[in-house]
Amino acid sequence: MTERLMQRFVASDVEAHMTQTRPGGRTARTRAAVLQATVDELIESGYAGLSMESVAHRAGVHKATVYRRWGTLDGLLVDALTFFADQSVPAPDTGGIDGDLRELARSALAVLTDRAGQALVRAMVSAGHHDQVAQVIRAFWAEHTTMVAEIVTRAVRRGELPSGTQPTDVSRAIGAPLYMRLLVTAEPLDSAAADQSAAAVAAAARAGVFVSS
Repeated sequence: MTERLMQRFVASDVEAHMTQTRPGGRTARTRAAVLQATVDELIESGYAGLSMESVAHRAGVHKATVYRRWGTLDGLLVDALTFFADQSVPAPDTGGIDGDLRELARSALAVLTDRAGQALVRAMVSAGHHDQVAQVIRAFWAEHTTMVAEIVTRAVRRGELPSGTQPTDVSRAIGAPLYMRLLVTAEPLDSAAADQSAAAVAAAARAGVFVSS
């Protein structure tokens, strides 16, 4: 993921700045290098070990550049998280609720078993009490819930789920067991865990557990 982080950012930023001058391109490359370095530092040292100096050194830029653009560690983390959260994917559409939820759980698994994904999730937990970080987290979950709403709406139309099934509750339930394994129990994170979570949520949803009262 760390390589894709830089590649996707550079590609999107260069495209956005195609009509600008060359310094704009250098700015994009500097930002990409610093975001890359931030993620790499989180993988290596965690949020507690993150520093502006270490990020600047790894990115090959002067620390004044990092302070001038991002100001604080939270500013750095917010920028990295914002870019990461922006890498959205379409809602899965396998033709049935079981397949859709299984694909959704496996997508979460892919993030949570990636070193960069794990580092960013742990950083969110560590810094989640800061307002800027909390806003990014809420925005991410709002986008995720919107995607789940597409899945739920299709399933209700097909008669697979009862009317009134709440996407927010489905969204929480599908990821919670996987986040629990990563952050609390240290149980294996594998496809069996993802499929088990999906199957449990599908069964609960069919039984009306997630219908608002």
